[in-house]
Amino acid sequence: MLFCPSIIKRLLIIYALLCDFLYFFGRMGRIVLYFCMMAKNASAKVSLLIIFFGLCSILAESQVVDSINLTRNSKDTIHLPPEDTIFVKITDTVLRIKNFSPYFTLHVDSTLDYQFEINRNPYNYYWYLKNSPVGLKINKDDGTLHFKAEKSFFLSGKLKYDKEYKVDLGVQNLNNPRDYVDTTFTLLFYNTDIIPSKIKPTVSDNLIIDEGDTLSFKLQCEDGSFPLESLTYYCNYPISSSTPVAHCGDLFTWIAPYDFIRSNENSKQKTVVIKFIGVDKFFNRDTASVKVTVNESINYPLRLAEYNNMVDIIEKYILDLKSTFKELDQKLKKTKGTRTTFDLTSASTALGGTVLTSVPSSNLNTYGKILPSVGVALVPVKNAVAPDKNDDLNAASLVRNNIKRLQYLLTNNMLVGDKDPDIINKTAKMKDELQQVQLQLIDIQIVDDNIDKEKLDEYFNDPKVSKKYRLKSK
Repeated sequence: MLFCPSIIKRLLIIYALLCDFLYFFGRMGRIVLYFCMMAKNASAKVSLLIIFFGLCSILAESQVVDSINLTRNSKDTIHLPPEDTIFVKITDTVLRIKNFSPYFTLHVDSTLDYQFEINRNPYNYYWYLKNSPVGLKINKDDGTLHFKAEKSFFLSGKLKYDKEYKVDLGVQNLNNPRDYVDTTFTLLFYNTDIIPSKIKPTVSDNLIIDEGDTLSFKLQCEDGSFPLESLTYYCNYPISSSTPVAHCGDLFTWIAPYDFIRSNENSKQKTVVIKFIGVDKFFNRDTASVKVTVNESINYPLRLAEYNNMVDIIEKYILDLKSTFKELDQKLKKTKGTRTTFDLTSASTALGGTVLTSVPSSNLNTYGKILPSVGVALVPVKNAVAPDKNDDLNAASLVRNNIKRLQYLLTNNMLVGDKDPDIINKTAKMKDELQQVQLQLIDIQIVDDNIDKEKLDEYFNDPKVSKKYRLKSK
């Protein structure tokens, strides 16, 4: 078959030469025949024919030579293989899998049957798998890969959609341990039935909490065909979680502040709606809502600090009032002693005058008449030196009564516990009572003495002092 074009070309050249020769022979033959007919003897006719055939042979030889030269100088050179060339077939010595497929894609409830082939006799080789998913098998003798993707595998969670399973495939020579092949192929399952993933908070849809309470729950996800990859949330009020919320399983934590419900608002509760949004890799969304009702509550740490501050103020004021009472009472004692001295002096003078008037001596009778007048004269001196201080007495009594009032106020408004529900009213009541006491004692100069508290309490609770200011029944 390699020499067909050359042979055809040679035949065409020979055919063209024959055509030219016949054309020349026909023309020249007519001329020779004409001269032969004109010749008179036979020898002339034979000579003309010999000359004609000689010229034809010479012309034919020149045409053949020219055609051969033209054939040699043409571009279509014919290369003939040497007669002693030997073609050697290369032997396939490396073990390989001829029809290896690196990627398999299966639909759910479909079956895979694929036979791997090697370039050797499979009778001496052993096939095996590593890291194969559930249900994937291979025939150890002929290398047939078999798998049936049952839906129960995916419903039970043993297999997952759109997850690439890397499977190690190997074939080993049973007689030669060095003759083996290890490779890897990928198996992927897909499903046309899309099961949406959902967010499942660990609390109910409606919650009720008070101010100061901590709201904490976990955001669980029910995985479908495509798991949720990111989470976010938004709310009708500006709140923020104290823990990050970005993925399934994160903890949402919110502490409702005590000033969440303003004091100037008419409503005593607010409704907070928190919406959690989950997005998968195809931007399919699922939303879960949690409705939280926040009731107004007492800020116990702040209210307790206010209460303790008010108690400290009242106790300090009681201590100042006791110092004031002590000073007023001591002034009353000094005045009373001075007046008693004047009274005894005037009484003794009057008594001495009465005695002396009964003595027979005229001089003594005269003294007896004068002494009662002296006693009477001591009365205005007494009022001038030590006037009767009813105002101080009333002031001391008022101070003492208010001290008792404030002490009773502290006792009556003691807290039941750290979270006494009536702490606000008790604090307000103590504040009002303190203001009333301060208004009653506004004209009295309060003494801020640094006397020991125990000494003041001892003086204030002295039985003699208490008896002096005790109300007497008629």
